[in-house]
Formats: sequence, C-alpha cells, structure tokens
Amino acid sequence: MDVSDEFDSGMEPTDELASFEMVNLSNPGLLEVDGHIQESKDKAKLKTKLISAWNNLRYGGWSLKGKPRLSKSSPVCLLGQSYQLSYSGKQDRTVMPACECRGFTVSVCFLSGERESFRWAFSSLLWMTYRRGFPPLDGSALTSDAGWGCMLRSAQMLLAHGLMLHTMPAGWTWPATHHQTKDDLEVLDDSLRESRRDSGKPRRRSLGTTLDCEAQEELTHRRTVSWFGDLSSAPFGLHRLVELGRASGKRAGDWYGSAIVAHILQKAVAASEVSDLAVYVAQDCTVYVGDVLNLCGTSRTDLSARCRSGWKSLVLLVPVRLGSEVLNLAYTQCVKRLLELQCCMGIIGGKPKHSLFFVGFQDDHLIYLDPHYCQTTVDVQQDNFPLESFHCKTVRKMPFNRMDPSCTVGFYAASRGDFQTLCSDVTEALTSSEEKYPIFTFVEGHNNAERSCTSDSVTHIKTKDRLGRIKKKSCLDEFVLL
Repeated sequence: MDVSDEFDSGMEPTDELASFEMVNLSNPGLLEVDGHIQESKDKAKLKTKLISAWNNLRYGGWSLKGKPRLSKSSPVCLLGQSYQLSYSGKQDRTVMPACECRGFTVSVCFLSGERESFRWAFSSLLWMTYRRGFPPLDGSALTSDAGWGCMLRSAQMLLAHGLMLHTMPAGWTWPATHHQTKDDLEVLDDSLRESRRDSGKPRRRSLGTTLDCEAQEELTHRRTVSWFGDLSSAPFGLHRLVELGRASGKRAGDWYGSAIVAHILQKAVAASEVSDLAVYVAQDCTVYVGDVLNLCGTSRTDLSARCRSGWKSLVLLVPVRLGSEVLNLAYTQCVKRLLELQCCMGIIGGKPKHSLFFVGFQDDHLIYLDPHYCQTTVDVQQDNFPLESFHCKTVRKMPFNRMDPSCTVGFYAASRGDFQTLCSDVTEALTSSEEKYPIFTFVEGHNNAERSCTSDSVTHIKTKDRLGRIKKKSCLDEFVLL
C-alpha cells in the first residue's frame, strides 16, 4: 500500500508538511512564541547543568582526610556507647553497669585501646552523601542532589542505622574496618590489637559456624545498603524519597525540613518489604503511647518472627525545636543525655540550610557524619558492588552552639519491653534538663485531635486567604517554640 493511501483526505505527506509550514509562515507570532518557549527550556536545562556542575565541583573536591582532633583525655560518646581514647597499658575490658552511669542505659568501656574499638564502630555506620550520575529524578533533569539533598541524605543515614540495629546482631562492626590503617586514633601495638579482636567478639563453636555467620551478616549489610541505592526501585533511595515528598509540596531540588523528612521516612518504611518494622512520628512534640502500641501491634497475617510475637519493632522519630533562631544552650545537656542512650539512633540536624547526622559528642562538641561530599553513584544492582563509599573513616565535630535548633531525634525499640525501657530512660533524660519544660513528652492514651491532611503538619494547619489560596508557612518551619 502506498503511504498516501493511509490519509483519508488524499493529501500527500509532503503536501501536509507544506500546508503546516504555510500556516506557521502566515502566523509569525506563533513562531515567535514557540521560539521563546524553546529558548526558555534551553535556558532552564543550561541552568540546571551549570548548577549541577558547580555543586559537583564544590562538594566533589572536599577533603575527607582532615584530622579528627578528638581529645584523648576525654571520653567520647557514640550512640549509647562511651569510649576512653587514652592508652594506659591495660589489656582488660571493663564495662560499667547502667546503674553507675547517671541512671541511663549506657555502657562505658575502659579498655586501653578503645581508639580502635571506637574506630570500628564509627566506620561501620552507613554514610549517605551527595551522588552524581544517577538516572534523572522523576519530573526533572537532575542527575545529582549536590547542593540540595543533604537533609534527605541525613534522613537516609538515620534510617540506615535503625535498619542495621533491626537486622544485625548487637555490636556488629564491618570486618573491613578491622584492617590496620594509619590514622590519628590508631596507636595500638599488634599484641593488643589481637587481644582486642579476640575479646571484642563472642566466641563461636567452630570456624565453619563463624564463616557462615559472617557471610550472612555481610549479605544483610549489602542488602541494606542496596535499599538506599540511587534508582527508582530502591525503597529508601533518593528517587523514592523525592517521590514521597510530593505530598508535602516538595520537588527535586527543593530544601527539605527535618520534620518533613521524618514523615517521608514513615511512608517509605510503611510501603517497603520490611513488614516487621513500624515508624511513628511524634505530633506536637508529644509521643502518644497508646498510638504507638496500636501501630506496633500486629495482625495474624504477619508471618515474620517479630510479628508472630505480637510486636513490630519501632523507629520513633521526634521533630523538635530547641530554641527560636539559635540553639538554646540550656538544652545542651539534654541532647547529650539522649545521645548517651543505647536506644538513640542519632539526630537529623545540622547548621542552617546545612544538614548533618549527629551520632555522638565529646565535651562541648557534637560528632557527626557529613553528607556534603559528592561521589559517583554506585550501581547497587550489580553483584558485589563496592561498599567503601558508604562508610566514612573520618570523624568530624562541631560546637554545640552552632547546632540549628530545628532537628529530629530518632530512637529504636526492638520489642515491647524495649519500648517501655525507652519511655522510662528518655523521660528521665528529658526531665534532667536545666530547662523547665522538656523538649518533648510521653503521654498515655491516644491523640484524638484533628490533624491536617498534609504529612508535614507537625504543629500547624494550612490556612487559606480570601481568594482560596494556601498561605505560605513562615521561615521558622513546622515547630512550636519552647
């Protein structure tokens, strides 16, 4: 059949094209409008490319090889564990009972050579940073989150730590961190290192059992990292979090607040394959215990071991504001006490418009993992993809007085009993603050108050003006000032 037979009008394709050209030539204004539209699109694409190139240059060259400069005369706290970094020549390990640690659930190790133990623990934390070269985010041409995605990366780090607590044995450290490396914390001799290696892990019955357990742990470690890959199919990847952020009016390239990302994480976990884990986000700086119990209570259709026990493990996220424009220093001791608790998963916070993931402290400085380092994306769908870029060996710290008052604190409870202990320990830590009012509270019962339909409405409800337009939120974000 000739091509011309497919046109009912009998018009040849060339005639149709000529007719189209005549219409456009007879309407020069239409050509001008089309030209402006195309020019605007080209400018937008060029702007996106220039911004991405600048951010990649700005954050890609940032050095991670700076000295940690941790004091060797003061203990350092890392997510519920305290380490003495000084070397006194002892080779025994002593752990203080919780009752001797100011009443809080925190174990303190007094083994000379805790530098190495601290280094293992810190380097085993999952580190999420800016990435470049991933598939474009839906609805945009962005292939990098450099310059805008730091809050999402900090949220990923907090959730990643919670998932490692949820799936790995207590005290797990990545075996790759056990190899000798030259850094400011490494002063151990070989004999002490071997002693630490033997005493720091539980003894197992046989070499075969040891290898099987370590192989399984490495598979779980790798699977957890893959959940945060930079592709649309990853349940906790950047693409998925950006997609979920649309319900809060956020798009790729926007700034995300710490309260909004808490709700995004809640949605991401609820929609994931991790069926034995639930995320609760506190409302108005209040944790309603009855709502938590309802959330973590399970139905008969849940088949996992934890669910069969009648309880889903809990990630508790509490968005708070520790001051108005700057941190109220009266809350410093409270933040320290929370980070000393073994149930604490860390804090999503940072400096204004500069998110960080706080994991501990030493004296008057916070210890953190920094997402502001742009690395090439890793294809987590490949077998044995490299894991090194998901772990950081460099400790960084900043003074408490530089901390942004807007933050989200995370906690983990594996069982109902753990949740009861969490409530008790956290309440004691909060009431020990110099400030008259605690930064958040636990309340028995349920939250029966009406909630806004939007996921980021922590303490505000969207209102409309006389024309029906939604009023913009203030720059002070989603929190009640304490």
